[in-house]
Amino acid sequence: MAHSGDSVLILDFGSQYTQLIARRVRELGVYAEILPCNATSEEIAAVNPRAIILSGSPFSVYAEGAPRCVPEVFTMGKPILGLCYGLQLIAHEMGGEVAKSAHREYGRAEISIEDKRSRLFKDIPDNSTVWMSHGDKLNKIPTGFHVTARSVNAPFAGIANADESIVALQFHPEVAHTEFGTKILSNFLFEIAHLKATWNPADFIEFTVAEIKQRVGDATVICALSGGVDSAVAAVLVHRAIGKQLKCIHVDNGLMRRDESAEVVHTFRDHFGIDLDFRDASDLFLDRLAGISEPEEKRKIIGKAFIDVLAEEATKFRDAKFLVQGTIYPDVIESLSFKGPSATIKSHHNVGGLPEKMDLKLIEPLRELFKDEVRNVGRALGIPEHFIDRHPFPGPGLAIRVIGEITREKLELLRSADAIFIEELRAQNLYASTWQAFAVLLPVQTVGVMGDERTYEKVVALRAVTSVDGMTADWAHLPHEFLAHVANRIANEVRGLSRVVYDISSKPPATIEWE
Repeated sequence: MAHSGDSVLILDFGSQYTQLIARRVRELGVYAEILPCNATSEEIAAVNPRAIILSGSPFSVYAEGAPRCVPEVFTMGKPILGLCYGLQLIAHEMGGEVAKSAHREYGRAEISIEDKRSRLFKDIPDNSTVWMSHGDKLNKIPTGFHVTARSVNAPFAGIANADESIVALQFHPEVAHTEFGTKILSNFLFEIAHLKATWNPADFIEFTVAEIKQRVGDATVICALSGGVDSAVAAVLVHRAIGKQLKCIHVDNGLMRRDESAEVVHTFRDHFGIDLDFRDASDLFLDRLAGISEPEEKRKIIGKAFIDVLAEEATKFRDAKFLVQGTIYPDVIESLSFKGPSATIKSHHNVGGLPEKMDLKLIEPLRELFKDEVRNVGRALGIPEHFIDRHPFPGPGLAIRVIGEITREKLELLRSADAIFIEELRAQNLYASTWQAFAVLLPVQTVGVMGDERTYEKVVALRAVTSVDGMTADWAHLPHEFLAHVANRIANEVRGLSRVVYDISSKPPATIEWE
């Protein structure tokens, strides 16, 4: 683990908020790690947590097959915070009584603090707004516990044992709707568990660099550098550790944004002095994609072509022993979640069968970081801000933003429209307030008028969304005047496009990308 200070273990019982709990704890400067609730005693001990948080869950504790944790969790002597289902599980395991509530409680609620001496509620007003999400309620608290907070529908909104080594809440302090949620979590970490805030980018970099040096020794390491945030930060971090032993490979697959490959080469070869091997494989990729319209088939072809090209390029470094991947923590959590393991890590973090094919050991220096933490580490490493704040870009690139069959002509139309859209977002200071923005080329043509001539040209859709983590997203409410200006520029400057539309779909029901 790339940290040397105190840590918190979060046991995931299937809550939609589990990742959010970890993010909030880390924002307070304490390293947090997530394990599925059915983790073994040995797996828990390996984390060596100083405190444990039990997440919420869609399940009922009294239902058949309800998720449980190993009993040792309650006898390890670690401070415990139970949230929602976590409260009910603590009560259920310790002799309390949980039953279906006559009044389910979802959304905002008002709580009043009953125990004015509670360290969990230190410096919290007697009455405040919290976020509830439960259909069960606690009818009887375990022996040795007392009530610390209540609401109209939840007379046991907070409970604690005598020394507050076990505390629990019926509401969710991790969500923004809970008025003093961050302060409550801070009180648990620092007033009850007495942890130290040692999780920050500088310490992470120092520890990780030392770890990579020790592991790699004098071996050669290769890295597929796409130019996205994750691969860029991973490459610069490993380069700081081992310098010229790192050999980066950048493959232009013909599906990149305008001038993207040139910018990657300039930034990482010239600015950082990274040993970078560049391969223009655009003809190979586009030839293999010719005539293909089905999105999943496009992805498979691109993945296979990438593996073939990277394996071929890597033969230049026959003494390589390690491969760097930009896997980040949400990918890891997805594969370990209590709700069921994911079949694959996201395609743009996965190089298919390459490690097995080349007998390379993986280095994943970012696998403990959330996306915002990756960006902060990148800033601390001196990576230019325009690389750090870049919107997510799909692994298959523009292949899934050209709807239908891909041709070089269509890609060029899309690149031109997309470049105008992004350029104007940055110029009007709207780029940072959107999670992701891009253009999509549609497989239709419509009638238009250019000068005195009738035209029959293609349509481009603009897509911009706001989001926290990409799991859900709302369409970005960009100013009408801005959209009109962008549409006018595209129609005037990109020959072959005569109509621009704006996508106002949210996720769900739509996805962010169109394919």
